[in-house]
Amino acid sequence: MGDTVVHLHKNTDPPTDTVTTLTVVPEPPAAPPVPLWVRSGRAIKTAVTHDNTRTAARAVARHSLYVAGGARIVGRRAWDGRTAARYERYMRTAEAAGNFEAAAEWEERGQRFREARHRRRMDLLHSPLDVVKGVGISVGMGMGGLVLLGIAMAVATKDASDVVTPLMAVVNFINLMITIVKVVWGPALALGPFLALLALWSVGAHQKAAPQWALPPNVRSGEGEPITPSIVVKALRDLGVPALSKAIKEMGDAGASMLGPIRIAGCGVEVDVTLPSGVATNEVQAKRRKLAENLTRHEHEVFITIPEAARTVRLWIADSGALDEPIGPSPLVTDETMTANYKSGKAPWGQDLRGDAAALSLYQRHLLVTGLSNQGKTASLRALALWLALDRSVQFWIADLKGIGDWAMFDGIAQVLIEGPSDDHVIQATEMVEDAVEEMNRRIEERRRDPGIVFQPLIVLVDEAQLAFMCPVVGDDKRPYGGSKATSRYFMAVRKIHNQGRAVDVLMWQGTQDPTDQNLPKLVREGAHTRASLVLGTESQARMALGTRPSTVARPRTCCARGWTRAPWWSPPTASRSPPGRPPSRSGPTSSMTSRLPRSPTGPRPCATVSPPCASSTGTRTATRSPTSRLSSAKRPGCAPTRSSSGSTPWTRPSTASGTTAA
Repeated sequence: MGDTVVHLHKNTDPPTDTVTTLTVVPEPPAAPPVPLWVRSGRAIKTAVTHDNTRTAARAVARHSLYVAGGARIVGRRAWDGRTAARYERYMRTAEAAGNFEAAAEWEERGQRFREARHRRRMDLLHSPLDVVKGVGISVGMGMGGLVLLGIAMAVATKDASDVVTPLMAVVNFINLMITIVKVVWGPALALGPFLALLALWSVGAHQKAAPQWALPPNVRSGEGEPITPSIVVKALRDLGVPALSKAIKEMGDAGASMLGPIRIAGCGVEVDVTLPSGVATNEVQAKRRKLAENLTRHEHEVFITIPEAARTVRLWIADSGALDEPIGPSPLVTDETMTANYKSGKAPWGQDLRGDAAALSLYQRHLLVTGLSNQGKTASLRALALWLALDRSVQFWIADLKGIGDWAMFDGIAQVLIEGPSDDHVIQATEMVEDAVEEMNRRIEERRRDPGIVFQPLIVLVDEAQLAFMCPVVGDDKRPYGGSKATSRYFMAVRKIHNQGRAVDVLMWQGTQDPTDQNLPKLVREGAHTRASLVLGTESQARMALGTRPSTVARPRTCCARGWTRAPWWSPPTASRSPPGRPPSRSGPTSSMTSRLPRSPTGPRPCATVSPPCASSTGTRTATRSPTSRLSSAKRPGCAPTRSSSGSTPWTRPSTASGTTAA
């Protein structure tokens, strides 16, 4: 039955005890004792290599070398004062810089110094006799005067002993001076060397006359180090331009004469550098990254421009980390009295490098804002639209192809508001742009009949426009909505507005991300008067967005609190150039890649309470086929074209380039 049998009787056998077997394990052999000399060596090595020991040794070496460096500096100053070495050095500097007129002037000054020194030395041959004569005459006249004074005192007091009283007073005074000298001479002789060493140490410490390894850690790293002439010259010398390095080494003043005065400019400093003969300005501009690293700065913290003076470069050097700090809220948030004027006003869009407000004119300008995803394109575009919404005469047709509520505050302000990323929303956005073309043609026809007519501005805004260009849907007329061919509906509608819309104040604003030839065709991006770029991934994308030679003035952290704009890089080609002395914030198209900016949250709604007179009472969140016909049929007051009081239409100079100048 196997294991299935169950015994019903009790087992009476006593249990057996378990026997535990113990095994004796021998202890491991003791480690051999370390010799005394090994332990001593380890202790000495630990003490020598300890951070406190290194810091103390570095401090002792630094202060000792300050004395030696101070003695060298004082000796050089004394040598320059007694010889013509200074003039020779300045003359060589002028020759190395190619300034031969200054070299001739310094040579003439040196010759005059030598002649004056020769005259002084010749005068020393006759000076001992003159000194003896002068001392004898002075002593005789002094004694005679004292005797006459004593005689006068004796006559007055009728005491003959008063004749020598003035002489004895002088003798006693001389004796007192000798006594004081005897008392002070010993301590002064003992303290004199220490005072001299202290003076030399002070000179060396002020000039940092010690090797780099002996300086404190914060000085060695250059963290927070102010920009000085020696730092700028050293950075230029190590730039890797052979002609520049050779010229600086040949200059007697180590290149100091190349620099103009260092001026404070906003959150940094500005200095003009006159390059020596044989060095071109573009050679320095091409090495911007290396120059910034030589100045212990990041590339986006150094900007190189060409001023009006020939053979000169202007360096703007930001304070370390200053461009990464927030700059405060936008005036749209802080200024409750702010107003907007489409024609003459400028929208606040950040700060320039000097801390001044950077403003952008929107009058008759098509706009394009691009950059990588999650960098603030929508916030940048929305800040301009929110400012312009303060002008009640401006109409907005908005298509938000992201559809997450970024433009929800325009519900009730915009006559057309499309929100959503689907193909149906892209179709509605395309039809909205086509309706804007019809409105443009209507205005052109009215302008042809009446040249003095003035229209209300119409802003046609498409955010995430790359979805429209990449839409694969084909309409009933066999024409694709997306694409960049002549049959593309969205592409052709945008091109028509770019070509003629400005004249009748129908403007196209677009925001797109990660631009390529497929999602942002060349003709569309070049049709925008103002092109702005935030952070981009490659240099080719930066050139595609801004052109080959953009100039910008916006500061890298263009802040706006509570979801306004951040870091727009803009370049309106019809604006004037930056005024002299104000450096642009970027010197090339690739600079837009250097700023990393977080995406702003959705903007505040208070501005949405300002409704233009043409806005409907309920708003139009869902677009219909023809907003033009809807607007015209409603016949709301204030929406009809008005005539100018002067009988002529405002005029603005057309654009001749794309992204080549800065406002």
